[in-house]
Amino acid sequence: MGELLLLGALLVGVVVLTPVSDRLGVPQPVLLTVYGLGVALVPGVAQPSLDPSLILPVLLPPLLFAASQRTTVGEFRESARPILLLAVGLTVATTAVVAVVAHAGGLPWAAAWVLGAVVSPPDPVAATAVARRLRLPARMVTVLEGEGMFNDATALVLYQVAVAAAVTGALSAAAASLELLLAVVVGVGVGLALGWLAQVALTALHDAPSETTVTVVMPFVAYLGAEHLHGSGVLAVLALGLYLRSYGHPAVTAQGWLLGRAVWNYVDFILSSLTFTLIGFELTTVLSHTDTSAGTVWLAVAVLVTLVLSRAAWMYPAVAIARALQRRADAPVVHGWRETTVVTWAGMRGVVTVATALALPQVVDSGAGFPHRSEIVLVGLACVLVTLVLQGLTLSPLVRALGVGSADDDGSAVAELRARAAEAVLQDLRSVDDTSVPEGVRRAVLLQYESYARAQQALSDARRGPDGQAAPDQLELLLERASEVERTVVLQARRSGEVSSETADEVLRDIEARAVRDLD
Repeated sequence: MGELLLLGALLVGVVVLTPVSDRLGVPQPVLLTVYGLGVALVPGVAQPSLDPSLILPVLLPPLLFAASQRTTVGEFRESARPILLLAVGLTVATTAVVAVVAHAGGLPWAAAWVLGAVVSPPDPVAATAVARRLRLPARMVTVLEGEGMFNDATALVLYQVAVAAAVTGALSAAAASLELLLAVVVGVGVGLALGWLAQVALTALHDAPSETTVTVVMPFVAYLGAEHLHGSGVLAVLALGLYLRSYGHPAVTAQGWLLGRAVWNYVDFILSSLTFTLIGFELTTVLSHTDTSAGTVWLAVAVLVTLVLSRAAWMYPAVAIARALQRRADAPVVHGWRETTVVTWAGMRGVVTVATALALPQVVDSGAGFPHRSEIVLVGLACVLVTLVLQGLTLSPLVRALGVGSADDDGSAVAELRARAAEAVLQDLRSVDDTSVPEGVRRAVLLQYESYARAQQALSDARRGPDGQAAPDQLELLLERASEVERTVVLQARRSGEVSSETADEVLRDIEARAVRDLD
């Protein structure tokens, strides 16, 4: 019962603090982390019993798959160089530098390499939340999200090798290299094979709940299957997600796509939110059960400073070299010192650092305790808390001070793409002379799309205003009023029994879908 009450308290915090974060202009992960820290300090609060062996396979597959559905292979291809420099090069370099610092601080090499792998990957959630709210350039957001996904793969492969070395007591360089190669090849292969299999299954189903179930189950199958074959579960999930993102849409029904998108948006939201509340909670728990010496505190400070300085030392020279090598129209995404500074400061640690720290085994093969496990967990969680609070709270002021922003109008791009799609349909209908289709049917479809195209153009013009500037909020207010009138009529008809519940729900779905399209 105590754990259920705790879960309820954490969910209340998520529900209340998410809109509060928007009003305050503070990244949601920061507020939730501080909230979890506060909840843990309340006397008598039950401590959640988390099985370390289940943390990674339960949390990572859905979070990684959801992240892969927000981008495309094409976007990654355009930004491949900066993403790989950050996700692979910087992650490996950070792991090595932190390991050297930790060893100098008193940890044996095995534990030092584990700590380096734990704290090396930044988390994109807080950074991209700020980036989207402040309308940073879209390609910069792509770089941050790409780094967040693929550095997880790099860090987790390094983590698995380092943990294996610590548990067994020995691991040669040749064996480590072979394990790294096997992890990449098997992980990508499993992900692509399951992506093709999922596409075949989706093509055959034609049922929205069943299609969504396939997309929910497959990330776990990919992760566990790849790990069982000694591959990278992270790469398997990313390969699966990007394959379905690129090639899976035609295999899914319209209702299946809408349902799946809603499900994955919610899964991403609730799992990320609960994880950040648990960060503060777990840090308090670790502190209360760990004899925190001055050496451990200084080690945490040294690692934090190393994370910030190593990212800066990597970013600025890398960008300078990239600019020198590529001076043409498709220059690197991070093309100036202002953008470089923002990406450098957006190195908050998060979900993967927490998951890997808590998933460390308790004992090694000899039966002894895992070397310096409590120090690794404490330093890892401290890095998450400090970077989230310090960098998360200062990233927005930094972006505003540097004047880094995008002039792109997402609303205009959406309206333009809608108009292009509708015009393509109209051209197709007008150019095809199919005598098998009755003229009345053809005219009805033409009328529907012509009316839609004219309506979208009128809405776009109304939003811009007569002088080309943004119009006041009268349009949104009038659209909200119209939707409310429609809802009232339908709900009254349902309450009075004039229509069946199914009929009313079908009309309400149309009303709400139109409200989302025209108002959001």
